[in-house]
Amino acid sequence: MKSAVFYGRHDLRMEESPMPTLRPEEVLIQVKACGVCGTDVHIFEGDPGAAEVTPPTILGHEFSGIIVKTGEHVTRFQPGDRVCVDPNQYCGLCDACRNALAHYCDHMTGYGTTVNGGFAEYCAVPESQVYRLGEHTSFEQGAMTEPAACCLHGIDMCEIRPGSQVLVIGGGMIGLLMVQLARLSGAAKIALLEPVESKRQTALKLGADVCIDPLTEDPAEQLRAHGLDWIQTVIECAGLPSTAAQAVELAGNRATVMLFGLTKPDDTIALRPFQIFQKELTIRASYINPYTQKRALDLIDSGRLDVTSMIHRVCGLAELPEILSNPALRAKGKFIISPEL
Repeated sequence: MKSAVFYGRHDLRMEESPMPTLRPEEVLIQVKACGVCGTDVHIFEGDPGAAEVTPPTILGHEFSGIIVKTGEHVTRFQPGDRVCVDPNQYCGLCDACRNALAHYCDHMTGYGTTVNGGFAEYCAVPESQVYRLGEHTSFEQGAMTEPAACCLHGIDMCEIRPGSQVLVIGGGMIGLLMVQLARLSGAAKIALLEPVESKRQTALKLGADVCIDPLTEDPAEQLRAHGLDWIQTVIECAGLPSTAAQAVELAGNRATVMLFGLTKPDDTIALRPFQIFQKELTIRASYINPYTQKRALDLIDSGRLDVTSMIHRVCGLAELPEILSNPALRAKGKFIISPEL
């Protein structure tokens, strides 16, 4: 089968790999769509993502497809089912799992990180990790369930209350999902900081009230001018030290600052403890998607969460190395890989 195999920093090879061997509890999925994630970029650059990768590994953890074969112990799915995958499987036995913190599982299996994932024509995963797509949900939408699930975990931790003011920094795929989830959580006013005009326009269509270009406008001044004078939640989605510091600066009194964007492992920011004390800020971060996959899929199936407006293009496996290595290309929007192309 066609696959994209990661061998090390900047070394991603298009190869013919053996078909996965199906275990009794697994289903074999013909991959129809697999999203290119910021974690994939970090791994490609030689940095750790949410899990350690041991080459050679087929990357890709945001994927959907059709079940073509089931193991003998599978009872809930059958060939022909259209499904998406939660790529993080927990052991259920370690202290973290037994204390309701399964996303810190000592023995987590990550499809597309610790084991082969969805940048291939086929992938075998346990029945426990599979979710059936809604009748009208496309494979591209299904592939976006995993990032939406990660965002749901983050938005839960923000504890947004109806009527509150929310600022999102960064208008990529994740930022645009956060804009919508903030609206669904009851925020009265939502602002987005994003330098790319097309992303600002998309955000306005998806529920943002105010969009600010931080390169040409003063964010604090523009926020005040539009009535956002007490921002209770700031969600940083750009993953840059400068925007993380900006999130703290723009937060209102007693605000929650959610540092959601994934920085490089050695990045640091300068914090003024007095400012955090003075504002009584809560600074939080969010790690993967514990138990939010079903909720995310329900939101997508219902049409209440738009996960396709931010997709730039669907393309074949052969284009994946260029996408991972070219920031200017990725800045255009979300890329989806279809192994059939």
